[in-house]
Amino acid sequence: MLFKLSLQNMKKSIKDYTIYFLTLILGVAIFYMFNSLDSQQAMIQVSSSQREIIKLMISLLEFVSVFVAIVLGLLIVYASNFLINRRKKEFGIYMTLGMGRKQISKIILVETILVGIISLGVGIIIGVFASQFMSVLVAKMFEADMSKFEFIFSKSACIKTCIYFAIMYIAVMFFNTITISRYKLINLLSATKKNEKVKIKNPYLCILVFIIGVTILSYAYWKVTKGINTLSTADKLLEPILMGVISTILIFWSLSGFILQLIQSMKKIYYKDTNMFILRQLNNKINTMVMSMSVICLMLFMTISILSSSLALRNTMQRELVEMTPVDINLTMQEENIKYNRELISTKEQKEASRITIIEALKNNGFDMNLLKDVVEVPIYTTSDLTLEKFLENKIDSIKERYTMLTYNTLEKIIKISDYNKIAKLYKIEQYDLKDDEYILVCNFDKIEQLRNEVLSESENKLKIAGKEYKSKYNECKNGFIEMSTSHTNTGIILVPDNCPLENEQKLLVANYNAKTDEEKEKIEALFSSKDSGFIQNLANNGLQIDGMSKIALIESSLGIATIVTFIAIYLGIIFLIASVAILALKQLTESSDNKQRYTILRKIGCDEKMINKALFRQIGIFFGLPLILAIIHSIFGIQFAVELMSGLASSKDLLPSAIVTVIIIGVIYGAYFIATYCGSKNIIKED
Repeated sequence: MLFKLSLQNMKKSIKDYTIYFLTLILGVAIFYMFNSLDSQQAMIQVSSSQREIIKLMISLLEFVSVFVAIVLGLLIVYASNFLINRRKKEFGIYMTLGMGRKQISKIILVETILVGIISLGVGIIIGVFASQFMSVLVAKMFEADMSKFEFIFSKSACIKTCIYFAIMYIAVMFFNTITISRYKLINLLSATKKNEKVKIKNPYLCILVFIIGVTILSYAYWKVTKGINTLSTADKLLEPILMGVISTILIFWSLSGFILQLIQSMKKIYYKDTNMFILRQLNNKINTMVMSMSVICLMLFMTISILSSSLALRNTMQRELVEMTPVDINLTMQEENIKYNRELISTKEQKEASRITIIEALKNNGFDMNLLKDVVEVPIYTTSDLTLEKFLENKIDSIKERYTMLTYNTLEKIIKISDYNKIAKLYKIEQYDLKDDEYILVCNFDKIEQLRNEVLSESENKLKIAGKEYKSKYNECKNGFIEMSTSHTNTGIILVPDNCPLENEQKLLVANYNAKTDEEKEKIEALFSSKDSGFIQNLANNGLQIDGMSKIALIESSLGIATIVTFIAIYLGIIFLIASVAILALKQLTESSDNKQRYTILRKIGCDEKMINKALFRQIGIFFGLPLILAIIHSIFGIQFAVELMSGLASSKDLLPSAIVTVIIIGVIYGAYFIATYCGSKNIIKED
């Protein structure tokens, strides 16, 4: 009997369950997708290092999934409470007919189980198919071979999803039982006549609070953009975050107090169509859910910022990897590792004559030089009296105030012009020429380049190097680098004439692998990277240490970091978005249910269905739009802060395409919930 009644109730209230079903199905599908990566990686042909990165990403996603499960669990409880409140009168009638609270709880229990089974089944089916696209996305991000692609069903992800959601549903049942046990018959029967109490706020106080909120928010924006260099520690970073949270709450608290008064003063707008009704409805909504609107706004802000910043990071790293890895390998050997003869060497001339190059070290330790081509080896110099602080000397006081975290005692790298041009020719970047009394500074790290340009822009800018004075050929840094990297990380290299007398050298060798296929390149790579390499063991036995970075290793590590960040960002971003918009949708449906009689009054005073639907559409549109608009404003400054914080990793050039992708993701999910909410609300307020 109870099962049959529960089934009939579900069929009767199927339209009320639309948002609930949509939220559950999306939650299940996304949860399955991101937890099925362990099965998907089996069919993706990647290197061993990339496979380790994927394993790390999977383990991190498992931790994130616990947090996601908590968020979804709270959301399901909130949505379930909405459905119970929607049916208070129905439960009151059941109690009037003699049904006890335990029997009503059993009805809700059966309905929850049925809804859970249906949404879990549909969600997993959607997740299984969507996870196939996830496999393609993972493969593309790791530039992997997809020749063994096949349809995959992840048994472990399915079991994990079922367990997590079963726990959520048990929690929902528990809370629903408690909720029903507290209801009194009189409250259930009169539920449709009760509305939330709305306190009228003083409009002048609201205007004052609004101004205070905007002022605090403006200062927080300034701190994270123009004043970002003062945010050197975690406690200082916490300050603008708290200001942003507090100002958001103040703005939403004050909105309901003076927006209505403001529009009322505009008679033509206020009395047009059903604007008076729409504004009063919105005023009541904002008034009664200040904290909810603030939390939703902040969650949307995190969604936009996380998605845009992470996608920009990935785009920047992908683009700069091509530019910053022009050859297959870089090898370096420090001065203290340059071996001398084992005999006692007493003179500088003997010592100079006994030094060996990286090429000699490779040959002497059993490496076949025929495996390399386009080999260029150059010395890099430093002098103890030329540091970054010395270079910035004229501006050092103001720069230290702005950039407290910089290491100013770093020795400046110096390279002779002909040596630099050898590397530049191989890298296919710009080459330079110098007179005997000139120097050039090459740099590609944006932040440090700006500081150096402050010094170079002065009319007189000279450096004393190895006892001789040199002047800058240009009044700005020139673009260039000598060592490969994942991004623009060259903080500065000073190019000097060939006749400049320098010591304290570091050796740098750049070369390409003499190989045609990726497999051949990986075999040569293993000689430099594998612990089992005889060449590496020979170096260690002879007390030599040659450091290196390869194109393959840089690309794999960079793609791995970018992919991990992107996946976690997408996972959290979509969950935050679903939670935010689901709360808005459920709140609007509750309001539509409570205010059904008001729409009936509109019909009685002459409003037709088209006008009522238009009023409802505008009301929902403004309700959905308010937190989103403020979140977008927050995000404009938040993303700038994130890009500044990731300076050298993410570029502002990549923000536009990332923002477009973010807009599409938000547009699809936000739009789906908006349409579902509008259709659900229209169904609730229509005449029986």
